[in-house]
Amino acid sequence: MFTVTAPLAVANNDLPDLGTAAVNTFSLEKETEYGDAYMRVIRSSAPMVNDPVLNQYLTELGNKLVAHATGVKTPFYFFLLRNDEINAFAFFGGHVGVHTGLFLNADNESQLASVLGHEITHVTQRHLARSIEAQQKSSTATIAGMLGAILLTIAAPQAGMAALATTQALATQAQINYTRLHEKEADRIGMQILVDAGFDPNGAADFFAKLATRYRFTSKPPQMLLTHPLPESRITEARNRAAQYPHRYIPDNLDFQLAKARIQVRFSSFSDEAAIMLFDRQLQRRTYEFREAALYGKALALFRTKDFVNAEKIIDDLLANDKNNLFYIDTKTDLLIEKEDFEGALALLERHRRLKPTSAVINTNLAHAYIESGKASKAIPLLEEMIFLDRQNQLPLYLLSDAYKKTGDKAMEHFVKAETMALGADYGGAIDQLNFAYRLSEKNPLQLARIEARIRQFKQSKRAIEALQ
Repeated sequence: MFTVTAPLAVANNDLPDLGTAAVNTFSLEKETEYGDAYMRVIRSSAPMVNDPVLNQYLTELGNKLVAHATGVKTPFYFFLLRNDEINAFAFFGGHVGVHTGLFLNADNESQLASVLGHEITHVTQRHLARSIEAQQKSSTATIAGMLGAILLTIAAPQAGMAALATTQALATQAQINYTRLHEKEADRIGMQILVDAGFDPNGAADFFAKLATRYRFTSKPPQMLLTHPLPESRITEARNRAAQYPHRYIPDNLDFQLAKARIQVRFSSFSDEAAIMLFDRQLQRRTYEFREAALYGKALALFRTKDFVNAEKIIDDLLANDKNNLFYIDTKTDLLIEKEDFEGALALLERHRRLKPTSAVINTNLAHAYIESGKASKAIPLLEEMIFLDRQNQLPLYLLSDAYKKTGDKAMEHFVKAETMALGADYGGAIDQLNFAYRLSEKNPLQLARIEARIRQFKQSKRAIEALQ
């Protein structure tokens, strides 16, 4: 997790990378296995944000940081959870979860990037595996019990893998948090990643200072401050560490502010009317970082109140000055579909797909437009390609199931529903869906063989995830 403990003295920047030593208890293969299982449980029980624009922004930002990290041994997967709590967490297999509350409380992209850099370091230095190994050597606690506690702590305390939530697991949680040395190393290396990726090294200290000021006298601080208090010394040391880098002006990124506005309107506690008032006030008082972001937020809020005419006017003006911006294209598509101008939506998206053939935003919107316009068969190959490129994303599977339903292919509709359920660790339900698909595929021997093979795979996966308990 992104925790806040005492800082590392600047003079100690030559600490060794703990990730270079061997980890005997947990191989990378074992980490990947547990990471995949945890991710499936999170999908089934936590409020994941399946928003292609936000997911593409977060993934691109995360990968920009990963490109400057050392010791990267696994692919990274960044995902967003709808939760107003200020938090982010990392776990096995390169998974990094970010709460929407982090966007809501960060002032600029460098602050957000500082948190991601910290979490990326936890993964590259294999801190979680090391904590487990150390605990296993000094205790009789089972790995399964400790891992169950981790699952409950990092993502959704109320959900998932109930058998893992044993008394033993909860009792050992306090002993398997990242050590103080791990946190110091994540601060140190995370800032180096931040700087190398072109962000402001003051992002971490600025965010710490903001949290300290906001929650200094509160009776209910955010989760990360409850478990790891933020001493003034950590802010000072973060400032000192940042001061070692040459000063340079780092402008904020428009896309960050657009993402923040999108979350404020669609994935926060703001009412539609409150959101309109928020952005109107920013525009009147000129308190925005980017006027475009305030206008975009207002357009999204107007859309939600069904004021499509005024929303479209704002989006058209924004597109006139930035025709390739994916945030604007996504909303323009929604507006065109809302007024059933399907040909306009398809023309817009097909033109942009020629420029960005692998963009998840363009392809998701195009598939949706095909389905809504009665051309579901054209969406199927597009969605299958998306699923091949990103096997962890549930949204293309939801759309593909809908596309098969619209084309009348009930067998494939059930087959795709099975894949969706398996991504959420519901292997029993997935096997039931495959049995439905099997009965509807009697005249297709190749499809029958494919379904039989998938049933065997899901049964094996079900046994494997039960073994983790």
